[in-house]
Amino acid sequence: MGLVNVFEAAADLPAAWESRLLGRVGTAGVKVLRMDGRPVPDEAHDATELLFVIDGRLELTVADAEVTVGPGEMYRVAAGTRHAVRPGSAGTLVIVEVAGE
Repeated sequence: MGLVNVFEAAADLPAAWESRLLGRVGTAGVKVLRMDGRPVPDEAHDATELLFVIDGRLELTVADAEVTVGPGEMYRVAAGTRHAVRPGSAGTLVIVEVAGE
């Protein structure tokens, strides 16, 4: 895949919080999703996640600490770390999942 318009890819998603794989680089998957203000329950993943906010903001709770990630900022969630999305998270999010890290 060559050029990708992340905003168009997010707008084309059928629903908020449903990610779409844009491509792979080695063992990493690059996804986009649209946040709509609703919270997402506590979860953990087998892969490290890099959460990059394109626009809007992401409100996280990571290991009992509250973190706000704004436009142009990225937050790294290590594999196996419990995290939840708090209400008010809205905008476009790019997730890079790095397996085996």
